[in-house]
Amino acid sequence: MAAGDLQRTWRRVVRTVAPSATNVIISITLLVFLLQLLPGIGDAVTRGLLYAPIYSTLIAPEPWRLVTVALVHSNSPFHIAFNMIALWMFGQQLETMLGKGRFVALYVLSAMGGSVAVLFIPFLTNGPVVGASGAIFGLLGAFFVIVRRLGANATGLLVIIGLNLAVGFFFGSISWQSHVGGLIVGALVGLVFTRTRNRRQFRLQVGILVALGIALLVLGMLPALIGIA
Repeated sequence: MAAGDLQRTWRRVVRTVAPSATNVIISITLLVFLLQLLPGIGDAVTRGLLYAPIYSTLIAPEPWRLVTVALVHSNSPFHIAFNMIALWMFGQQLETMLGKGRFVALYVLSAMGGSVAVLFIPFLTNGPVVGASGAIFGLLGAFFVIVRRLGANATGLLVIIGLNLAVGFFFGSISWQSHVGGLIVGALVGLVFTRTRNRRQFRLQVGILVALGIALLVLGMLPALIGIA
């Protein structure tokens, strides 16, 4: 068997045996939620992973929170249930279309986009935020762009996005900023995927995604980088 055939066979085995990225993310998030509920350590877990604008300043510069915020939720079971159901519904489809690596990149970049929006659009509050909704709105944004580029009817998806955005604006406890930020970044990543579909453009695609990640990291830590305490 040629080396190329062995590589293709190995990739097929990995795709068959390895769990989906969607299910892995859901499992990790549910595990973190269970840890949040444990007396004695639950509050520490939440405080250690949530995001607030102060963590982008010189007082407590902790850039990983731009992403880990997607792992923690409020104590309400409805919060995590809604997010995980949405992740399961749209994540499975997107992962099938994009592959594990691209899907994880989309999820992480969208989470970062939601946090950056919280930093730069405080408006109602500059307090802490929790939840995966920024990342999930990123999935919706990417899904919409990809479906439109494929020529399919995306009206129903647009209605879902609009309704969920509207809900965020009417409830003060919901961070609509993270929804908007995740949606914009997700749509941008979806556009990158649709414009670099050719295998020969793989390096270009990776380069753009890495550049976007660096840009979001710089924006997310901008106050600390320019010396704001």
